[in-house]
Amino acid sequence: MRFGIKTSPMHVGYEEIRRVWQEADGLREIDDAWLWDHFLPLAGPPDGQVLEGWTLLSALAAQTERLRLGLLVTSARVRAPAVLGKIATTVDVISGGRLVMGLGVGGTHQPAGAGGISGQNPAIAEYAAYGLSLVPPGEGIARLAETIEIIRRMWTEDVFDFSGQYYKVQGNRNQPKPVQQPAPPLLLGGWGDRMLRLVAEQADIWNVPGPPHNTVEFVAERSRKLDQYCHDLGRDPAEIERSVQCIVSYEEPAATRKTVEALAEVGVGHVVLGLRAPYAAGVAQWVVDEIIRPLQG
Repeated sequence: MRFGIKTSPMHVGYEEIRRVWQEADGLREIDDAWLWDHFLPLAGPPDGQVLEGWTLLSALAAQTERLRLGLLVTSARVRAPAVLGKIATTVDVISGGRLVMGLGVGGTHQPAGAGGISGQNPAIAEYAAYGLSLVPPGEGIARLAETIEIIRRMWTEDVFDFSGQYYKVQGNRNQPKPVQQPAPPLLLGGWGDRMLRLVAEQADIWNVPGPPHNTVEFVAERSRKLDQYCHDLGRDPAEIERSVQCIVSYEEPAATRKTVEALAEVGVGHVVLGLRAPYAAGVAQWVVDEIIRPLQG
């Protein structure tokens, strides 16, 4: 199993996040590091600080050397597809070819509690605050599919036009190309049936929030559904890495280890360990000592 860490930039400053990433960069047991793509806190005081994800990722890419990195996940609703493709290309160049392109539908009218996630839809207030519009889930998937096509063509073609139902570009040129050829790996995050169909068609990695947001049984059921879609399309399910986000318990690391072991038993090969702020000194080493090494030993 491979391990990453996630430092959600909420109620925490740049220097603190940079310290954790640079520490993790020197620990071979940690393969990757992740941010998120939100503009308002999802928990705690609503006036807390939040740093913009891609800007922060670019800064951290320039100050690390080994970690693969990305946003878990980028909202396809926030930036125009070609603009996002240019941003992602730039980060891959700055990082020397370490970007994992994490994408998700973004804000939709999905009812609160659907798909195993409980609580209110945080996108409603966030999108209103930043002048963004919510769309129905089906439209969100269709827009995401067009976004993927545009970005991939930016990464592989010299010049092209695109005319879809929702997006159009004319005479797009994207230089330089990403360092990774033919393209950075594509991670898609989500768990609904329409998303899993798109994962089966397009993704290299599938990521879903796991415990405590969803049960291991939920992850296993969704993984079986993805297998079914792969078989329907004639794709080998083993081509798609199964990845889960799991919140670390600083108080009970044994409980986190038990959860990761259960995820491994249902076929998960990559776990992103979500770290809660504030970050104690040496937190990345603590994760290696208390979570990763005991599981690998």
